[in-house]
Amino acid sequence: MFVTLTANPSVDRTVEVDRIIRGGLHRATSARVQPGGKGINVARALVRNGFKARAVVPAGGPEGDRLISLLRDYNIDVVRVRTTEPVRSNVSLVEPDATVTKVNESGPRLSGQELEALCDALLSHVDDAEWVVAAGSLPPGAGDDFYADLIARLAPTGVKVAVDTSGPAFRTSVKAGPALVKPNLDELEEAVGRPLDTVRDVVDAAQELRALGAGTVLASLGGKGAVLVEDAGIWRANASAEPRSSVGAGDAMLAGFLAAGGSGPRALATAVAWGAAAVSLPGSTMPGPEDVGARRVRVDPRPEWTEKVRE
Repeated sequence: MFVTLTANPSVDRTVEVDRIIRGGLHRATSARVQPGGKGINVARALVRNGFKARAVVPAGGPEGDRLISLLRDYNIDVVRVRTTEPVRSNVSLVEPDATVTKVNESGPRLSGQELEALCDALLSHVDDAEWVVAAGSLPPGAGDDFYADLIARLAPTGVKVAVDTSGPAFRTSVKAGPALVKPNLDELEEAVGRPLDTVRDVVDAAQELRALGAGTVLASLGGKGAVLVEDAGIWRANASAEPRSSVGAGDAMLAGFLAAGGSGPRALATAVAWGAAAVSLPGSTMPGPEDVGARRVRVDPRPEWTEKVRE
């Protein structure tokens, strides 16, 4: 069982358009509404591929009702914490070349009591969990140490914790000693405070995070694949994909990594296959076995250190 916590979930509307012209009228070529948030996407990807996943979410208002309904349509085991303010709504505009323009609401402000209820709900539903995934932005009202405190509270349970967030909350959570962190390139640069141009730069930055407390670092590099840095070694993996939408691709990558054991080159290959498959699908659609199965992934135990990581 995998348990995910999405502290700031959303109802996401993805609209595909031929191109965006500022100030112009745009006619959608397609549109879809899906439950959103990094932890939710991880749960969706896992369930789509036959794994059991439980999603813990704060959800208030009519938008919260809709979010819960959408999650149950995906056969996800949902733990709802009711909040006074409603769940946020996000809009993504996707162009044919997979360029995504996003408008994200900040989300509801959670009170101290609501944040504590969210933590309690998670802690009471991890008895059968192998991994807890704490992912996504924090809602207004939550401190930068929210994930770090959660990691400390989960420590006595023995469950492994994976964190995927950004900004000050990411660096603070790293120091709390999560088993796994999954930054993208921008988040990794922000965490170490410098630009990263090559594979060597990425590996050095990942080692810095490990020195601060993270166990394993899975760094997603968009179209350049991913780099895995852990005790057992360093690997780079890549796979080709025909891009349609990058929304949720990093979440699919994390889900694939955990589904394949959460360690080593095989898990990395699965992660990149799931991420590449997600990029080829519309909106934030998570890939299933039929999307992943034919993906060819190259895993290199001796990556080219000087290769550029910017597309």
